[in-house]
This record gives sequence, structure tokens and C-alpha cells, in this order.
Amino acid sequence: MPTGVCGCCGPLRPRYKRLVDNIFPEDPKDGLVKSDMEKLTFYAVSAPEKLDRIGEYLAERLSRDVVRHRYGYVVIAMEALDQLLMACHSQSIKPFVESFLHMVAKLLESGEPDLQVLGTNSFVKFANIEEDTPSYHRRYDFFVSQFSAMCHSTHEDSETRNRIRVAGIKGLQGVVRKTVNDELQAIIWEPQHMDKLIPSMLFNMQDNEDSERSGEENPASLAESCFRELLGRAAYGNMNNAVHPVLVHLDNHHLWDPNDFAVSCFRIIMYSIQAQHSHHVIQQVLSHLDTHSKNTPRVRAGIVQVLLETVAIAAKGSIGHIAHNQNNAYTFLSPISSPPNLWLGPTVLEVFNTLLKHLRMSVDFELGDGSRRNSASSHSSTRTKESEERIVQNAIIQTIGFFGGNLPDYQRAEVMMFIMGKVPVYGTPCHTLDTVKIGHQGTKRIQAMLLSSLIMVTSGFKCKTMCAGLPVSFLEPLCSISLMEDSELRQLVLEILHNIIDRHDNRAKLRGIRIIPNVAALKIKREKISKQDVVFMKKHGQQLYRHIYLGCKEDDNVQKNFELLFTALALITIELANEEVVIDLMRLSIALQDMALVNEENMPMFIRCGIMALVAAYLNFLSQMIANPPFCQHVSKVIEMRNLDAPHLLPEHVFREKCVLPDSLDRDDVGLYFQTADLAEALSVPGYNVERLAIPYIPQVTDEDRLSRRKSFVDTISLQVDILSNSLPDQSQLAEEITFETLKKAIDTTGLEEQERERRRQVMEKFQKAPFEEIAAHCESKASMLHDRLAQIFELTIRPPPSPSGTVTVTSGHVQYQSVPVYEMKFPDLCVY
Repeated sequence: MPTGVCGCCGPLRPRYKRLVDNIFPEDPKDGLVKSDMEKLTFYAVSAPEKLDRIGEYLAERLSRDVVRHRYGYVVIAMEALDQLLMACHSQSIKPFVESFLHMVAKLLESGEPDLQVLGTNSFVKFANIEEDTPSYHRRYDFFVSQFSAMCHSTHEDSETRNRIRVAGIKGLQGVVRKTVNDELQAIIWEPQHMDKLIPSMLFNMQDNEDSERSGEENPASLAESCFRELLGRAAYGNMNNAVHPVLVHLDNHHLWDPNDFAVSCFRIIMYSIQAQHSHHVIQQVLSHLDTHSKNTPRVRAGIVQVLLETVAIAAKGSIGHIAHNQNNAYTFLSPISSPPNLWLGPTVLEVFNTLLKHLRMSVDFELGDGSRRNSASSHSSTRTKESEERIVQNAIIQTIGFFGGNLPDYQRAEVMMFIMGKVPVYGTPCHTLDTVKIGHQGTKRIQAMLLSSLIMVTSGFKCKTMCAGLPVSFLEPLCSISLMEDSELRQLVLEILHNIIDRHDNRAKLRGIRIIPNVAALKIKREKISKQDVVFMKKHGQQLYRHIYLGCKEDDNVQKNFELLFTALALITIELANEEVVIDLMRLSIALQDMALVNEENMPMFIRCGIMALVAAYLNFLSQMIANPPFCQHVSKVIEMRNLDAPHLLPEHVFREKCVLPDSLDRDDVGLYFQTADLAEALSVPGYNVERLAIPYIPQVTDEDRLSRRKSFVDTISLQVDILSNSLPDQSQLAEEITFETLKKAIDTTGLEEQERERRRQVMEKFQKAPFEEIAAHCESKASMLHDRLAQIFELTIRPPPSPSGTVTVTSGHVQYQSVPVYEMKFPDLCVY
């Protein structure tokens, strides 16, 4: 009876169920029945409203087979589902997809590696199908979590573990492809999903055990491909969510030290994203550096090196416009097909400000707590920490230099002034770098590092005019640093000047200080000086001469200082010299020679001979540059005499390690020195104002001496006043100095009239022939000195009489009266009766 009932009711089952049952063979090893599968596919296409029921029934059978471990039929069911998905694209496929995803989820939850791989493969096929209409309710949260868990598989068998991880990566890749192009699936970019997707890929990229495998069989290469695809699809608003999990993963796995994997990750990021999004990555790394400001030096150095790598790649890639807003900050605009120069991002000054802040913090960590470190740790550990901080500092300087070096010239000039504003200078307020805590050594370190970064920023800088390359706001603090009592800082300043002045790349041809036999063989490139540069030299030329003059007489100068000074003079001649500048440079050279001969500063013999060698090398270069035969003959004659009688006055000899220096310089041997009269006679041609050669060069007096804690040798009057004022209270000393000889000399007036007449003649000649700048500087120094002395005298002698109403004082802009009682007032004796 039961058998008859089954046989009777079987044909009454729905047709879609009978078609589904027919595709399953009696033995699962025989595989899917192709003829019946074709019938089922034709039925599903003809009656798409039945797709949801077909899907439900297939899902029911598959769930039952999974529970019963009938995996053969599970494979057949999934194969049928895949074929139906590929064949049907109507509106009614949406409910069928839900059944399909439910079956895939069942396979992924089974825990059986073969079924997980099977479900993943089906999901990947589904992900490659482009649906006609978007889905309003479908979510992939479960699949993201499950595929991410598969990416972290720890199965005992390495082959099985590899298969599961590859399947998980493929599944994540399918989720990305299925969701990123669907506006309704933007939720995939939210942090809760990115925090699973990104670490899963990075974990496999990092754990490259099967490096011999290739293609899709290698989890590392497959994960990298998926990672690139994900980043390439990231839009403007999703970039931060994609980069932040990378930084967190590197933190959690301690991958900043060493940072090889971190660098490779960000290389992938920078080459995968769209070029206009580069500044997002740079901003993220900068923010991450702030969060690790108190971490170990190696970790900070690793982050900075990653930042350098991102900047370097961004500079090479597709570039966009840079706009200038009202806050003097440059921000990135849309990309263009032919880039003018560089992108930028957050703001240029923000990037530099962050880097300079960490540079200062690194110096604080290295030098700020020196006493505490010396007492609490061993000497070896202190050295280790200092060397590690040096790594951080060098990485920051490299990043600053590379960042600034890839900016357009107009923007680089502002960055140069911004960095210069950070350099601490003695005597000037420094709002950004407090140098009290780190002391003199830390201040020097910061100065040297900031100047080193300026060298990198100015490298390759081609300003059209010197006014743009050396504005007053940049030139004055730079020259102030050139007066520091440290040879290294002066070298850095000269190199910065070389980078800015040298607009035709001639510096490499002038490297080293030597007597150049044939300047024409150097093939120096030059152009006619522009009107703007002529104006610049009239305004600031004396300032440049002055600092070259003062820089030559420093006791700690070494060979490199003289080499850089020679290059500076040569570059000024090439780029900025007209007839008037040539005369000034010759006057400067003669003044340097006289300074070394007179030696009022008690300079060491090496410095004096070095100055002589510098003057010889430069005048030899100058004579050939202006192509004046008499001038060249005079210079050659002096050089020949020095080769014979005084080789220590030439650069080829004095800078040798075992050069024998004399005890004194013979001032009477005129043939060894350059003579003003001979130079004037050689230049007695049209265009040169030879009369100015007879006027001795005197550097200007500025406030830079005070700011740099230096005393200018020309400020003799104020120096004498200081000495006199300091000695006035000591009356005994004055009494001891007044002797019979001094009185006799005071009474003797022989020759005073002739001396006074000669002095007046020199003053008149000076005011008739000297440049206006020198006259103005001389008068200004005397006027300022006079006003200062008068102010001191008035303060001592002129005081207001006492008044019961009190004295008037001004504090914070408000007038206040301080009352004084009558009984406390002190009157002169003549006023009391």
C-alpha cells in the first residue's frame, strides 16, 4: 500500500522539483546529469518567476546533504546553482541570489576545507556577474568576516592551510568587486569592514612562506594583487579608511623596526591609488608620526623613512595643480594630464611644521636630559640612544629636503623663508624653537640640521632674479648665522648661498680652491646681468661683501671654509658682476690682503696665509673672466713670485697637510702682493671707475654683530667708548697712566697742523669718491653712537624734581601716578632751611 501511494503521488509533485531531482544521479561520482540540467535551465529561463522556488528547493537539498556529509551531492548542487546564475539575468533573479548566498554561507560555516573552497569559488563566480539593477537590501557583512577568518587560517597541514588562505583572499576580492561599483554598497568602506579586509591581506603579504609558488597559488602575491585592486578603487572620501588599518597593522605587529615591510606596503599604496589622493596618504603618515612622538627612536625613524618614500613616489607620479588660498597655504586641486610640478596636500607649511617639530623633539630626547641620562644609564647606552636619535634626525632632514626640493620655485621660496624662521639665532626671539632647555650644544645641533635641510631645499633652485631668491627676510637671518663662531655653520650658510646664486650650474666646475691656469677651458655658462640683479647688488651687495670679509678672518676656518668662500666670490662674479661690482670685488680682495698683512686681529698664521691664497686664486679667476691682459699679467707676475719665494701664499701649498708656515709675513716685499696702483692702471679702460679702487673697503656696521654675539672690527669708536666708560669709575687707574712722558707728548704740538690738514683732506676725498652706501653706513654708525651717549648723559644728569604728587609711569599703555610722602622726599641742602 505505501509503495502504491508513492508511485501514485510522485507525478503530482511540482515540475521544478522534478527537474531539480533529475539532475542528481544515483551515484554522485557520475556528476551532474547534463541533459536534465539543460532542461532545468530552459525551464528557469522560460519561467523566471519559478527561480525563487528552484533556489529554495536546491538550498533545502544542499543543507540536508551537508548535514549527512553527502559531499558529492553538495558539489552537484553548487554546480547547478552556478549554471543557473550564469544563464538567468532577469529581474526575478534577486530572490534566487538570496538562496544562493544562503547556500554559500552554509558551506563556509561547515568548517570543512573542501566545502569552504567550493563555496568560495561559487561566490567568486557570482561576484563576476554584473547585475542589471542594484540590490537595496543585500549585505555582505558575514562574507567579509568569514573570508577574513579564512585568510588567517592556522590549519596544521601546510597545503590545506594554503588552500584555505587562497580561498579567503579570493573571497575578499570577490566582495570588493561586487561592492565597490555599487553605490548602495558604499558601506563596505566603513571602518568595521576595512579593519577586517586590510589586515587580512597584509597578514598574507607579510607571511610569505610559499615564496616558490607563483600566481594564484601563492597567498602573498594574490593578497598583494587584491590589495592593489582595492586601493585602486578607493574614492576621495574612502582613502583615509583604507590607509588607517595599514598603520594599525604595522603598529600591532611591530613592523616599524625594521621597516622593510612598511616601506613595501606604502610603495604599493602610492603606486596603486589615484595620483590626486597622494596627499591623503602623506597626511595619514604625518598624523601617525604625531601619535608616536614619544616612541623609541627606531620606530620614529621607520615612520619618517616611510614618509620619505611616500613623498618620493608622489613627486614622480601624476601631478596636479596647486592653488594658493587666502591663508598663504597651498592645497591640491584636480589632476591634469600634463603636470606642472608637484601635488600637495594638507598644506605645505603644515607638513614642514610637523617635521620640524619632530626634529626639535628628537634633539630634546638626545640632549635635553643629558644629566639625568648620565646618572641613570651607562655610557654605552647613552651613545646608543644618541646614534639612534641621529638616525631620526637624518631621516627628517632627508624628508624635508626631498619634500621641498620637488616644489615649484615660487612655492619653494616661501618654504625657505619658513624654515629660516625656525632657525634659532642668538639675541633674537625664537617663538618656535625654545633653546633654553637644550643649551648651546642643542641649539647648535638644531641650527646645523635646519641649515642642512635648507641646503637640500635650495638644491636645484633656479630663481629668475636674486630679489626673489634672496629676499631681505631671508638674507638677513642667513647672514646673521654666517657670523656665528662655528665653522660648520658658516660652511652650511655658504653652501645655501651657492645653491641660490648659481643659476647656471657652474659650481661643480669651481670646486676646490686653486690657481686656474685657463678659466676658458671650464666653459662657464653665464648671461648678461639683468636690471633687477643690478638693483639687488646696489641694495645688498655690501652686505654680501661684508660677510665674506668677516668670514675670512675666523680663527677656526679650515680648508673647506676657504674653498666655499672662493666659490662664493666666483659665483658672484659669474652671476651678478657688472663693472661696478667688479671694482667692489677688487676692493674687497685688496682689503682682505691688507687685513692679513696688518693682522690687527692677531689671527693665526694659517688663517693669514689662507686669506692670501684665497685672494690670489680669486684675482686670477677674475682677471681671466673680464679678459683684461694687463690685469692678467700683474696677477700672473705676483703668482710667479710667490711660487719662487713664498709658496705658502698659494692655495696649492698652504692647504697641504705638511706645509711649512713662516713666523711672519714680509710686508716690505712688494712683489709678493697685489698693488692697488697696478690694478688701477690695468683697469684704466672705459667702463671701470678706477678712482674707487683707491678708496679702502670698509664693511658696513649693522646690528648683526650684536645679534650674533660678535664684535665688528670697524666699530672702533663704540668700542673705545665702551672701554672708556668701563674705566671711568676707576680713578686710580687714570692717575697711574698720567706720567711725565704723557704730559710731554701732550705739550708737543709739532706736526699737529699737518696731521689735521691731512686728516681733513682724507675725509673730503672719502665723501667725494666713496659709494653712497658706505657714507650712509658711516654716518649712521656715528649718529647712533652719539644718540646713545647723549641718552646716557641725560639720564644721569637731568632728573625731574621731587613732587608730592608722585611720578608718572606708563605700564601696559596706562598712565599711573606713584605718590611720595613729603617726609620721605630728599631735598638738596640749599633748599632746606
